Amino acid sequence: MEEQRDLAKQGAKRSWKDFFKLGEVGGYFFRAKDPNRPTNASLKMMHGVNKLSIVMFLACVIIIVTRIIARNYF
Repeated sequence: MEEQRDLAKQGAKRSWKDFFKLGEVGGYFFRAKDPNRPTNASLKMMHGVNKLSIVMFLACVIIIVTRIIARNYF
């Protein structure tokens, strides 16, 4: 949030790379294992289901957008 305010104050343009930052979602998929974090079967299953739901959501958004584009242009 502060980064957006700083860019607005400076009058800087945002690049496409800024719009496609993975941020927390990317960190959720690609992070190092923490040896101090407790692990058990329930916790592993919960994180597995969360990752699956994020991937399914993104896939559905892509499908919906491509269908809208295809319907309007073809």
